[in-house]
Amino acid sequence: MAPIPTLLLSGTASDNVDASDPDRRDAGPMFIRWDATEFPLDTDLVRENPSCFAVRLDVPEQGVVDPRRLSVDAGRARVRTDGPNSWNLASASIQQLLAGFAARRVGGIILCAADMLGVSFLTDLAGAVRAAGLSLLVEAEGLDDAQILAVRDRADAFLLPMGVSAEDLLAADERLRTIAPLYLNVAGEAITPERIALADGVVVGDPDGQTITTIRSLLDPLSGAQGDRRTLSAPAAPVAAIVRTGSPDLRLADAALLILVNRTGQSAAADPDLALRSAGLPFEITDGEPSGVAHPLDPGAFRIHRLRRKAVVAIGAEHHGQPADAAATPRLVLEGISPSVEGGFPAKRVVGDDVIIEALLYGDGHEQLAAELQWRALDEDDWRVARMTQLPNDTWRATLPLDRLGRYEFAVEGWLDRYGGYRRDFGKKRDAGVAETIDYAEGRLLVEQAMARADRATAEVITAWLARYDTAPDDDARASLLLATDIAELIDAADERLHRIRSEPGWIDAERIEARFSSWYELFPRSITEDKVRHGTFADVIGRLPAIRAMGFDTLYFPPIHPIGQSNRKGPNNTLTPGPNDVGSPYAIGSAEGGHDAVHPALGTMDDFDRLVAAAADHGLEIALDFAIQCSPDHPWLAEHPGWFAWRPDGSMKYAENPPKKYQDIVNVDFYGPDAVPALWIALRDIVLLWISHGVKVFRVDNPHTKPLPFWEWMIGDVRARHPDAIFLAEAFTRPNMMYRLAKIGFSQSYTYFTWRNDKQELTDYITELTTTAPRDFYRPHFFVNTPDINPLYLQASGRPGFRIRAVLAATLSGLFGVYSGFELCESAPVPGKEEYLDSEKYEIRPRDWQAPGNIIADIRLLNNLRRTHKALQTHLNTRFYVARNDTILYYGKRSPDGSEMILVMVNLDPHHPQEAHFEVPLWEFGLPDNGSVSVEDCAQGHRFDWRGKDQWIRLDPQEPYRIWRIWSAS
Repeated sequence: MAPIPTLLLSGTASDNVDASDPDRRDAGPMFIRWDATEFPLDTDLVRENPSCFAVRLDVPEQGVVDPRRLSVDAGRARVRTDGPNSWNLASASIQQLLAGFAARRVGGIILCAADMLGVSFLTDLAGAVRAAGLSLLVEAEGLDDAQILAVRDRADAFLLPMGVSAEDLLAADERLRTIAPLYLNVAGEAITPERIALADGVVVGDPDGQTITTIRSLLDPLSGAQGDRRTLSAPAAPVAAIVRTGSPDLRLADAALLILVNRTGQSAAADPDLALRSAGLPFEITDGEPSGVAHPLDPGAFRIHRLRRKAVVAIGAEHHGQPADAAATPRLVLEGISPSVEGGFPAKRVVGDDVIIEALLYGDGHEQLAAELQWRALDEDDWRVARMTQLPNDTWRATLPLDRLGRYEFAVEGWLDRYGGYRRDFGKKRDAGVAETIDYAEGRLLVEQAMARADRATAEVITAWLARYDTAPDDDARASLLLATDIAELIDAADERLHRIRSEPGWIDAERIEARFSSWYELFPRSITEDKVRHGTFADVIGRLPAIRAMGFDTLYFPPIHPIGQSNRKGPNNTLTPGPNDVGSPYAIGSAEGGHDAVHPALGTMDDFDRLVAAAADHGLEIALDFAIQCSPDHPWLAEHPGWFAWRPDGSMKYAENPPKKYQDIVNVDFYGPDAVPALWIALRDIVLLWISHGVKVFRVDNPHTKPLPFWEWMIGDVRARHPDAIFLAEAFTRPNMMYRLAKIGFSQSYTYFTWRNDKQELTDYITELTTTAPRDFYRPHFFVNTPDINPLYLQASGRPGFRIRAVLAATLSGLFGVYSGFELCESAPVPGKEEYLDSEKYEIRPRDWQAPGNIIADIRLLNNLRRTHKALQTHLNTRFYVARNDTILYYGKRSPDGSEMILVMVNLDPHHPQEAHFEVPLWEFGLPDNGSVSVEDCAQGHRFDWRGKDQWIRLDPQEPYRIWRIWSAS
């Protein structure tokens, strides 16, 4: 039969309508809604076969139904369609009804309640409808798979109600499309354009002309697009986007339709190109609409666009070469080398580290592979090698020991291990008792081939082995020879390394341990005085060394110690009106007394500085200097090297700014000025080399992110090539990418966002980022608790408990811990509303009472002592967070390198209130069950006890806001 029209009328069997009436013809053919199982009670068929029918009686308005006296109009009889003779019983009556429908010239039948019919009955019924010359629509709701198959090749369409959701309509379409089209029944319901756009046709009841016009305006353009369809928009999107095609699979279609329907009650717009791209459909609009434009739609309106498939990107066969070219490319895959730093920069480690090198090596089939780690220091000619161990999932691992300062290169080599694969497979066959003569012969051949490749000495040993093999008394003896380790090692030494593949070289910088583990103390030498009017000196600093070392610090860092300019000198609290005796900011470097290569005369002479460096070394302290590339307007360079600066047209120079901060007493050099390259770059390098010659190997670099990256990469590389023990700390409070890039190009350490990470989630997320993502291989976080520039808001409002909290966090989370003087005295008086110190030491001399009441010197001494004693506290990379069920208690552990013990730290982050928590002891880290026990030492109090069981409880008071425990397994 020919396909049915897309617009149909529906009626009931009792409607006295001639479907051929010209007044109805424009609306589409009439389809009769019919329940084929329902029969009048007064038929002989029902009376004579009561067991084959289910009778439903209609209750009169008054009285009770008497089943002994049934009226012919008292109810209905429904044939039981699951009986073996159901169709034979009802077929004659059904066929008579169908003939009557045909005589009335109806278009077809809408089979109601089809899900109530038995499969056999439904099959015969559908066949009878077709035999009567009628089309068949089947109500699809509730049909199971067997019923759907029963009407295959008999049903012209399936029918769903208009109220079905778009999602359910698409699901039904996926299920039914290969059987028959899907129509919507809109009789008595509001018309929804989105649903119609997803259907193949529509059935209406008694529509008016406007309804028919509306439906046809949507259905007619869809003719020929009765195949695959998809919705591209989200259910809640204001504009529905639907794609339809005439192909059964959109992936095979060259043309399609895009229907846009405004679902809302107000104007809405949709970009058709965006809808197609977001769905990954390579089609373009062909009906002249501008692409990339969101066209508005009135409420409830729709728009249809014609689409065609875009041409694919043509790639000629010449791009892939010939088979011989492909065969010459590596057969094996070697990738995922670690450590690896993006951009080809070296990973950072320290001398004494055993660096774990891992790689992914795999290939086709089940061949046995082998891998080797190769490495050397850059001043070595010969490569050292170590065979790598195979781990699950194609991972190979070896260890690279760093025994000298400097840079190393390494590579991984992989190959097909033919004899190793043979030993593996032959051993399995022998153990299973299935080894055959040919298996033995294959092994002997591999040995013989290795002999031909071997050097003379190895060949002689293999020759002797072959003689033993050939005279072996039995297969067991020959198998033992083939599987022996000694012959495998000989063959390995002579291996041709079939399908060899080698990685690009990787790099590792081995720095001294202080690059990863150090405790810094910062002070202004000029403030080491008892009287504010007397400028402190290098000699005065020598007197402070014992106290600083007693707190456990090993690095003493000075802000700039150079002559300070007079022009635009700053007064107290960064004022622009200094008095005649104000000392100015040490960052305004340079005056008539000299520049970066000189010391401030009030501090002493260069000889005095040398004595300080020597005295510090005697106390176990290393001096670190501030390398600040900036000048006061009085710096000698401005007169000596004007081409190193950027001048304004009027001959003036713009002072430095870091909005909102202004530095009127500072001007910047121009790294790309007329005379700057290479003279300025070399001069700056030579300044660093000068101070190294005076015993300084550690430099804190001021604002390196405001200077060119190529300069830093060259300068640090040049200096460390001469002095591999030089360390550079980046003071770069800036964007993460820039901070990480500075680390990649050579900075050993970096200031961090720790200063502004205060709550549990912030700290956990930040440390997790630093320990588990790419920066772990190149970025070493230096946790300064405060700086002369930063008086953290947390410390301004937290009192002494807050200082203890921040100290323990910085000292135990990172191997690099820094304190600016005054922190141990809990100084926090701020400039109102700012993260700056009132009466900042950057602008004036500030004597202190170093034993002022309320200090936390004992805490700092304890923390630094624990850091020196326990290697677990000498890196951030081993930090793991554990469960403490309180959002203001941070709880973490750090395993010792040998795994024998762990340091656990618990901190109450609330400096004002006691906090309690149930917490979990990480027994699993020691392979212990939840009811196991560990030995515990309270590192602050010295108490020892045992924890039994995983779950414990604690209360932390602000006056004792932290606990540090050492735990180990008693077993």
